[in-house]
Amino acid sequence: MSRTLTAKALTRENFADFGDVLDTDWHNHYPINQGKCQRYHDLAKVEAGGPNGRVLLSIFCGTPYDFPLKLAMVERHPLGSQAFMPLSPRPFLVVVCPDGREGPGTPQAFITAPGQGINYHRNVWHGVLTPIGAKQDFIVIDRGGDGDNIEEFYFSQPYEVRLPEGFESTKA
Repeated sequence: MSRTLTAKALTRENFADFGDVLDTDWHNHYPINQGKCQRYHDLAKVEAGGPNGRVLLSIFCGTPYDFPLKLAMVERHPLGSQAFMPLSPRPFLVVVCPDGREGPGTPQAFITAPGQGINYHRNVWHGVLTPIGAKQDFIVIDRGGDGDNIEEFYFSQPYEVRLPEGFESTKA
């Protein structure tokens, strides 16, 4: 049995149940620094619950995946959110799943617009960091502290994730 997903464009509306889209297409912005800078304010809800919870800021250096992608595992973080903001204008793949009866439900796949980032809400099933076509670096904001903040789920049958027809992985 083939289980195939085709990634679609990431928008605030189609990602709202899973997290926040990080970009400058945002109504809440205003000038600062004598008008020399535009602040795009309060883009995401950063969560750091649990014992001794604190917010971490890291850089992840990701290696690209081959497509079609074999999606065998997703993970979630029960104690905090996790945000990924690319340091280059390249798109990347985002996979999320709603909660199902006995783990994650059917995955959904999205492709970010160049320079767009995401923030997974706490407890949202998601795929691993998946650059498309080239190595890519990301600023990552997530939770540190005591407690077990990762849960992995392996599908009994993997899904195959495809990029949309005509998508060029070299888009930047």
